[in-house]
Amino acid sequence: MSDPKLNYIGPVPEALTYQRPAKPFWRKVPLAFVIVVIVPSVVAAFYFFLLASDRYVSEARFIVRMPQQTQPSSLGVALQGVGLSTGSSDAFAVHEYVNSRDGLRDLSRRINVKAILKGRNADIFSRYPSPWQTPNEEDTFHAYQKRIVVGYDSTTGISTLRTEAFSPQDARAMAEGLLEGGEQLINRMNERASTDAVTNAQSAVEQARAKLTKAQIDITNFRNREKFIDPARSATESGSLIGGLLETVAGLRAERAQIANQAPQSPQLPGIDGRIAAYESQIAAERAKIVGDSGSLAPKIADYENLVLAREFADRELAQATAAVLSAQQDASRQRLYLDRVVNPDLADKSTQPRRLMSFLTVLFTSLMLYGVGWLIWAGIKEHQQT
Repeated sequence: MSDPKLNYIGPVPEALTYQRPAKPFWRKVPLAFVIVVIVPSVVAAFYFFLLASDRYVSEARFIVRMPQQTQPSSLGVALQGVGLSTGSSDAFAVHEYVNSRDGLRDLSRRINVKAILKGRNADIFSRYPSPWQTPNEEDTFHAYQKRIVVGYDSTTGISTLRTEAFSPQDARAMAEGLLEGGEQLINRMNERASTDAVTNAQSAVEQARAKLTKAQIDITNFRNREKFIDPARSATESGSLIGGLLETVAGLRAERAQIANQAPQSPQLPGIDGRIAAYESQIAAERAKIVGDSGSLAPKIADYENLVLAREFADRELAQATAAVLSAQQDASRQRLYLDRVVNPDLADKSTQPRRLMSFLTVLFTSLMLYGVGWLIWAGIKEHQQT
C-alpha cells in the first residue's frame, strides 16, 4: 500500500501579482495617444530639425506717391482714420500686380523663377515641383504666391515686400525683379493717363480748328457771292451818301424858296426842281439798297453777322481747347506717380524660415489638443452607455 499524498490548497497563481512581470512603459501608453500625438510629433521633429531646407527672406519697402502731395480733405482724413487712405489705391494696384500672373510672367522674363522654386538643395516637400508632381502653370503660380508677401501700412503709406527662396541671392533677385515690374506698371499707368488726357484735349483742338476753318470759308464764299467784303460797311457808306444827298436837297429847296419869293416866274425854278427830283430819286434808290426787298443790304447784313459770330465762337473755342491741351500736359507732368524705394532688397545672411522650434511646438500642442478633445468625447460616450 503506497503512502497517501496530501494536496494543499494555496493561492491561485494568477492572484500572486508579485510573480507577474511588469509591463514595459511603452505598452502602458494608449494606442490612440501614440497615433494622434507621438507619431505626428516625431514626424514633425524629423522634418523640421533634420530634413527641412533653410529658406532666406529678402525684404524691401517702397511708397507710391505724386511729386506734389496736396492736403487731404476732411473725407480723406476720415478715411485715413479707419485705414482707408485715399492715396493707397495706387499702392494696392502694385500689390495686386505682384500677386498676379502678370507679375509672375514679367518676373520670369528677368530671372529663372522655376529654377528658384525648385532649389538645388531644397527638400522634397518644399521644392516645386515635388517628385510626385507634374509641373503646370497653375501649380507654378500657387508655388510662386507662397514665396511672396506684400503688405501696406496705412499710417505711413509704406508698402513692404518680402520674398523667400532657398538662397539669399535668389530671394533678393525676386524682390528686385518685382520692384522693377512695379515701376514699369506705374510708368504704364502714367503714360496711359497722360495720353488719354492730352489726346482728348488735342481732339477738341482739331474739332475747334475745323469749325473755325468752316466759318472762314463760309465768310469767303459770302463775300465772293455778294461782291463786297463787309455789308455793314457798305450800308454805312450808303448811309453817308444818303446823308450827303439829303443835305444837298435841303440846300436846293432853300435856294428854290428864296428864288420863288423874289421872282416867282424865274426861269431857274424848273431847273432847280429837276435837280431836286433827281436827288430825291437817287436818295430813294440808295435807301432801297439798304432796306427793301430780299436783294437789299439788311438781310445780307444779318447773314454776314451770323457768319462773323460763328467765326468768333469757333475762334474762342479754339483758344480754349489750346489752353486745355497745355493744361492737360501740365497736369500730366504734375500728377505723375512714382514708385520710390524706401529700403532696397537686402541680402539675408541668416536663414529665418522655417521656424523649426515654433513649427514643431505647433504640431505638438495641436496634437495634444486633438487627443484631449477626442478623449473627452470618448469618456462621455462610455459614461452615457454605463448609465
